[in-house]
Amino acid sequence: MNFLIVRLGALGDIVHAIPAAAALRRKYPDARIDWLVDARHRELLTLVPIIDRIIAVEKSSLGGWLEAARQLRAVRYDAALDLQGLLKSAVLARASGAQRVIGFSIWHLREKTASPFYSEAVDTTATGALSGHVIRKNLRLLRVFDIDDEQIEFPLAAVQSAAAESVREQAAGAPIALINPGAAWPNKRWNAERFGETASFLREVRGYVPFVLWGPGEELLARAVVEASGNAARLAPATRLADLAELCRAASLMVSGDTGPLHIAGAVGTRIVSIFGPTDPERNGPWAEADVAISRYASCDCHYERRCHRADWCLDSISVAEVTAAAQLRTQDKCSPS
Repeated sequence: MNFLIVRLGALGDIVHAIPAAAALRRKYPDARIDWLVDARHRELLTLVPIIDRIIAVEKSSLGGWLEAARQLRAVRYDAALDLQGLLKSAVLARASGAQRVIGFSIWHLREKTASPFYSEAVDTTATGALSGHVIRKNLRLLRVFDIDDEQIEFPLAAVQSAAAESVREQAAGAPIALINPGAAWPNKRWNAERFGETASFLREVRGYVPFVLWGPGEELLARAVVEASGNAARLAPATRLADLAELCRAASLMVSGDTGPLHIAGAVGTRIVSIFGPTDPERNGPWAEADVAISRYASCDCHYERRCHRADWCLDSISVAEVTAAAQLRTQDKCSPS
């Protein structure tokens, strides 16, 4: 059997799709499983050993699509699974030439125009704990292959990382906390000063060594958090995605909004305190029962919008005391450094 998974982005959503690939591999250990992804997220999938081949969409243009389709058609896929639910992803799944093109039912699509490109649409509605989480929805899509597998597994290979080794050396045996203030959506970014005060609490009260993560264009934000912490926090080294995964393995706690690094931390088992506003933690949040999501989704009027259009931004109502109380709860048992 030859399978194609189509999940182009974003980073956190790709993380949430990995358990479906793992379940597919458990059912079909000898199958070929390829993954179509946007080029900027390819590095994360290089850490997933159960994937046979990664096909990257190098350019977001007609030419980029055609080149990706050319590579896909070189393989005779038995099935293509669109885990994204967008018109773009559905078109590319169909362009693969797969015998079966499988996607979510129209009620679960982000763009309903994707529906005509599927040969089979799956209703992933369910009830119960975490039933609405996107990880569970992805797993339920596999029922078309008689796979009824609820196991959430993230086969991410460990790699050597100079960045992670540097952080471990600086922590000198103390437990490590990661503070992640950035996010692609401005609507998801909690106040830098409050992140800094939280980092100070983790250092002074809980005995953690906090490191502030940053990605492209976020170094000034990260430095502002370090300054707001009274230099209780340290600036993390520059990282690739592979380094980020290893930093998360080294850490005992992450405090973050809803963004890719948060979900990588969850995938490697780092303890999490998360901050949610416009997105729903029941759908996109931490899936480990003990992890804490502080949410204002119920009172937010800007669901899944990049920018807030209200004067009273929902994340402004989340105080440092609320986040530090959650961190105290999440770290109440003694954490040994990784």
